[in-house]
Amino acid sequence: MLQSFVATTVPEQGPPRLEALRAAMAAEGLAGFLVPRADAHQGEYVAPRDDRLAWLTGFTGSAGFAIVLADRAAVFVDGRYRLQVRAQVAPCFAPVSWPETQGGDWLRDNLAHGTVGYDPWLHTAEDIGRMETALADHPVRLQPCRNLVDAVWPDQPAPPAGQVWVHPEDLAGDTGASKRARLAEALRKAGQKAAVLSLPDSICWLLNIRGADVPRNPVVQGFAILHDDGRVSLFAEPSKFGAEVRAHMGPQVTLRPPAAFVPALGTLQGPVRVDRVSAPLAISHALQEAGVDLVYGDDPCRLPKARKTAAEIAATRAAHLRDGAAVAEFLCWLDGQAAQVMQGARLTEIGVVQALEGFRRATNQLHDLSFETICGAGPNGAIVHYRVTEGTDRALEPGSLLLVDSGAQYRDGTTDITRTVAIGAPPPDAAEAFTAVLQGMIAISRARWPKGLAGRDLDPLARMPLWLQGRDYDHGTGHGVGAFLSVHEGPQRLSRLSEVPLEPGMILSNEPGYYREGAFGIRIENLVVVQAAPDLPGGDARPMLAFETLTLAPIDRRLILTDRLAPGERAWLDAYHARVLDELAPLVSPDTRAWLAVCCAPL
Repeated sequence: MLQSFVATTVPEQGPPRLEALRAAMAAEGLAGFLVPRADAHQGEYVAPRDDRLAWLTGFTGSAGFAIVLADRAAVFVDGRYRLQVRAQVAPCFAPVSWPETQGGDWLRDNLAHGTVGYDPWLHTAEDIGRMETALADHPVRLQPCRNLVDAVWPDQPAPPAGQVWVHPEDLAGDTGASKRARLAEALRKAGQKAAVLSLPDSICWLLNIRGADVPRNPVVQGFAILHDDGRVSLFAEPSKFGAEVRAHMGPQVTLRPPAAFVPALGTLQGPVRVDRVSAPLAISHALQEAGVDLVYGDDPCRLPKARKTAAEIAATRAAHLRDGAAVAEFLCWLDGQAAQVMQGARLTEIGVVQALEGFRRATNQLHDLSFETICGAGPNGAIVHYRVTEGTDRALEPGSLLLVDSGAQYRDGTTDITRTVAIGAPPPDAAEAFTAVLQGMIAISRARWPKGLAGRDLDPLARMPLWLQGRDYDHGTGHGVGAFLSVHEGPQRLSRLSEVPLEPGMILSNEPGYYREGAFGIRIENLVVVQAAPDLPGGDARPMLAFETLTLAPIDRRLILTDRLAPGERAWLDAYHARVLDELAPLVSPDTRAWLAVCCAPL
């Protein structure tokens, strides 16, 4: 099994570890210390060595941070994790709703004066700058220092040592040399001599390589400097790079050990671009201390990486077709199991996760999961990013819902799909909420919009049906997705916060939801890709964009109140199901083919 069900933290570990950190703070003369859920590359997923927030607090979510003072400690989490954090941390850590409460504001209210330390390799200039602004007229100051969690973590895992391999050009749709040349030209036009790259997926995209340093993400950890003549200085563990990869990167890519990175920064001629939002603040400090002219600007790889090539989109379609067939086999199996549950049989969340992974393995092309499968039965479905363990494994029960959010990494694409299914008759009010979530998902799927709009402009389309019921959900409607890279990719998002215009080739998730604590969770998720919208008769001659749906799997019709759907919504769902049946039927077993025919029949 790729997925483990062992609980990696327990709340009881928190208090002694907190006391050890406080002793280290006192020895350093610090009144507080910041502990982010981040590594030096600011990725959402971290290697075990860098999972400091989980080690200290017990909280295992993919976003958040802690502030530790001598007399109190807080864990800051967003709406996805407010149920999870209460179950995972000891009372010595107070959960705080973030971003409603910012770290700087909390410090103003909880620390009269003193110095708060932070590791500058784990925080961005944007993060620290925001906190310093909040503390500008308050007698608390922030100070970079060594990492105090590392100092008190006796059995901290070793750094990752995964091998690197070549990502073929026929899947990438472009050569590394071509990408480097285009980005170098952009640097020259901006009057910049170099750009520092700290995001592993940016480096892997630029050089057409993949790695195995971060769980579920095929990336290699390292830093890089892109020069304005197209050369790249790559700083990563050389033992990870075999002869084939070195030859593939070519003579304009120089591989050096990580220890050479900071000294190399001091030799650069400016201006040097650094991403204020994603690069660790230590990079800015190193350039400033060496007197190198520093300019803040976007990581030059992020937007080009987000605009998938025709080859990447074609490969991603193939991955989704394969994954859709595996998911259909799974959903057919699950339907049979649910019928047995109604007769008294026992099936638990772990059994469901194991079965789903088995169907994906049967494709013989599964590289990895794209994230730990979220499988929440009944009330566990209301925990947005729930991870089942041996201690939380819940049995499916008649009259409940099951939420399964999963994804796969194939060499030709990354998938992410959520389906919510009924186990027998759904609980009260579930069908009404499910129908509203479905209407929101269909609204995004059908959307046409003028070129130049951003994710925040489309996000309300998904929420309106729920808003009309007095409901909402505390997560974004969609995140960007990579091409055999990170399942959560920026800068594109469907979110109230996203100001990045959507562009052709961008892949995003479309996943509205609704969660009732102690009862059930509902989420329906497809991946979509932005494309030019066809002209409509009588329409204005202005550029319009639309989505193509990539994900192929039936949606549980038993939870749909069909009389609530507008004609256009019914037409979309019938057309989608017809496509699912047409494309998946030749790829699945006879039993699943017959099951699909029923599930995908017109409403």
